[in-house]
Amino acid sequence: MRVIGVGFGRTGTRSTKEALELLGFGPCHHMAELFAQPASIADWLRAARGGPVDWSRLLGGYRSTVDWPSVYFWRELIEVYPQARVLLTVRDPQRWYDSVHDTIYRARTIDPEAAPPGLREAVREHPELLDQPKLTDALVWRGTFGGRFDDREHALRVYADHNAEVRATVPADRLLEFDVAQGWEPLCAFLGVDLPAEPFPLLNTTASFQERLAEPAGPRLDL
Repeated sequence: MRVIGVGFGRTGTRSTKEALELLGFGPCHHMAELFAQPASIADWLRAARGGPVDWSRLLGGYRSTVDWPSVYFWRELIEVYPQARVLLTVRDPQRWYDSVHDTIYRARTIDPEAAPPGLREAVREHPELLDQPKLTDALVWRGTFGGRFDDREHALRVYADHNAEVRATVPADRLLEFDVAQGWEPLCAFLGVDLPAEPFPLLNTTASFQERLAEPAGPRLDL
């Protein structure tokens, strides 16, 4: 493990995942990995409920992490992997809240049984996917926001307090606070790698997320 992402989801984590992989720090674990590896959901759910965690099992083979579910366990991960650099992805708090509210918070209500055929077929093939909303609820909506994400001011306080705790906990020489709008330069300097020729990836915008929710075949499972 070389890089531990400790920023909340919707702070450019999907773009950061792609960037880290382009720089040679992949594979990078992101929420999307749960849909690629649905058998892992049970282990994450067990961890979310306070069970014993075998990090070599959950994150074996990954060289970096961003996004939930791993960010929920950031305190444990920075101890388990003391040589890893720590990356706090950030964005304007008000825009962050709007993005979460209009994307992953909205998507939490999708019912696979009432969904279009594409999603129902995926769930039939991988019934473990039915536990993904339970995991997100346990770690994010209840575990992080105390069941009060609809309370904008409360959610913004949680966001600010999380970032403040990271800054107070992680030594400055181990931590980069990063906005994806900054592009490659600060990230490459922090990781000690050359600037790539490719433009910095900017993926999974609110608009593209909402487009995928509305696809006629049903929302894609890598939301």
